[in-house]
Amino acid sequence: MHSEAIGSIQEGMSREDAYARLMELPENKVGEIIAGELIVSPRPASPHTVAAGTLGMDLGTPFQRGRGGPGGWWILPEPELHLGEDVLVPDLAGWRVERMPTVPNVAAFTLAPDWLCEVLSPSTSSLDRIRKMPIYARAGVRDAWLIDPLARFLESYQLQDGKWLRLGAWSEDDRPRVEPFAEIELELQALWLPRTER
Repeated sequence: MHSEAIGSIQEGMSREDAYARLMELPENKVGEIIAGELIVSPRPASPHTVAAGTLGMDLGTPFQRGRGGPGGWWILPEPELHLGEDVLVPDLAGWRVERMPTVPNVAAFTLAPDWLCEVLSPSTSSLDRIRKMPIYARAGVRDAWLIDPLARFLESYQLQDGKWLRLGAWSEDDRPRVEPFAEIELELQALWLPRTER
């Protein structure tokens, strides 16, 4: 199953109507509003959820809780971001505590995160790369990671002069230190499901 546009503000749907339809989606769907279109994607499969969940734990302990690391961050899974007219849901996002001292009790965040991670799925890879990354750049997100759990790689990007600069890529069982969390070594192999024998 692939992502699909099921409504467009240009076709007469107001942003409020598009958001109302987004809120009515079943729990097995993820809805986003991108350039006036309501985009609906399936909930991710297990390679995706293992990568996002493991990375969230690996970063949350040292950077949010300050155990074995510096603290100073809020690391949240699948936050709904309202960035101008766009409504996006990255797999993980992080805010520095100096910019967001406490997590507000809200359904959606209007403050752009400092870092985010999109875990690529076959159904969402082009959406994440081509449509969402420019929105994150316009919103001023400083660091972005793309992880592909099937191809087994992590790419890191940093915003410089309004454009994404690729800082590096790592794969398989590499143990990189990646900005903005370079204080710890990532164990990439923990993000991938075991290979199945053919």
